[in-house]
Amino acid sequence: MELSNIFTMIVSIIVFINLLLALGVLFFEKRDVGYTWAWLLVLFFIPIIGFIVYIFLGRSLKQNNFYGLTEVEQKLLKSEVNTQLEELDTEEQNKVSWLNQYEDLITMNLRSSHAILSEDNNILIFNDGHQKFNALIDDIMAAKQEINMQYYIIQPDNLGKRVRDALIAKAKEGLKVRVLYDEVGSKKLPSAFFNELKKAGGEVRVFFPSFLKLINFRINNRNHRKLVIIDGALSYIGGFNVGDEYLGKNKKFGYWRDTHFKITGNAVNDIQVRFIMDWHQAGKDKTWNYKEFRFHLEKHHGTSPVQIVSSGPNSETEHLKNMYIKMILSAKESVCIQTPYFIPDTSFMDACKMALLSGVQIRIMIPCKPDHPFVYWATWAYAGDLLEYGAEILLYENGFLHAKTIVVDKKIASVGTMNIDSRSFRLNFEVNAITYDETVAQELYSIFKEDCKLTSELTLERYQDRSLLIKFKEGISRLLSPIL
Repeated sequence: MELSNIFTMIVSIIVFINLLLALGVLFFEKRDVGYTWAWLLVLFFIPIIGFIVYIFLGRSLKQNNFYGLTEVEQKLLKSEVNTQLEELDTEEQNKVSWLNQYEDLITMNLRSSHAILSEDNNILIFNDGHQKFNALIDDIMAAKQEINMQYYIIQPDNLGKRVRDALIAKAKEGLKVRVLYDEVGSKKLPSAFFNELKKAGGEVRVFFPSFLKLINFRINNRNHRKLVIIDGALSYIGGFNVGDEYLGKNKKFGYWRDTHFKITGNAVNDIQVRFIMDWHQAGKDKTWNYKEFRFHLEKHHGTSPVQIVSSGPNSETEHLKNMYIKMILSAKESVCIQTPYFIPDTSFMDACKMALLSGVQIRIMIPCKPDHPFVYWATWAYAGDLLEYGAEILLYENGFLHAKTIVVDKKIASVGTMNIDSRSFRLNFEVNAITYDETVAQELYSIFKEDCKLTSELTLERYQDRSLLIKFKEGISRLLSPIL
């Protein structure tokens, strides 16, 4: 057989295999159309190699019972949701103003994410890394029973060692100490980093660990959650990871601006359940008692209504994205957003445009410097689109902005781990706390206003005057945005 014929035959086989693979993506993976097209382009323009990339980065994770809940536990979850739905469906005159105004949002979160509403919480806001970690370490050292900790990134640096050493001290006292971290986010963490903690009786697990430390078939599905629960009585939730850069010690980024909640009250129960489900998913023990990890606190700590809303690639619905959209569409006056990445999908963009056209003021604060170039220029592209509708785009210049917050009408607010991008919407495991406490929302709004003093405005004129090079970067980044 001639060499040219052999080459033609090989090419034909590759094209045929690639076609089968593309058809598999098209018909067996129920995905967003833009996401599907992005992967089809990869498969067709990079044959075979594109499929290998897809195996690591593109496969769906949706499962009917990802966390292995028993039938009894699933019924228990449903009964809690149904009980609260029935309680919400009471006479209108019995409802306080915030419940009347946001009952539809609360109901949606209940039905989609099993987000139980608790009304007895107290919330403390941290927007500085030193304050947050000093408070966290103090609370760890004051713990009496158990400490559950989950972070996307734990760095083996000074802060990482401070936190680890505090955990070791408590484990030596006989407390139950659990640490869960993400394999991809904490890739710099040596395997021996927690050896002393384990020797002291602490337990450490890795979410979606790599095979032989080299191959990770779930590298694209990251557990981006940051949670700490102490004695079932207090919890931390927000954007800070564990590392010196979150204290502003990275010269590239400078000051690190983030937001975190410390919550006491019955919302801690739901954060505890969120942690323990991830904990057991990451372990070999697939049987566990859901009720065991709900403390059902009797002491009322405050008056802040809170729901803990989570989402992940295992669910059919993008719970947190839908919550944000519902919040934006409920706005009557203003929406203030802080996010390091603004790469929304069509539904999110449409919600923003409808709100702007309705006369709602939308202010979006993003970093003025990139930590990921493609993500940064895609952010500019989408932010630029909203300028034409009257949005105010603010570039934070006092270091790096990593906060994930939204405040609507200075009445409700959410803080958590979700960025406004496809990765957080559908690929990552995320969690946010939404509060209907006007006092907390106004405090977050005041923090936003103070941050505004450290920004420059991206005006429509400034955006339209950008160079051809920037336009090219935006175009390429926007094309890749569904899979960034």
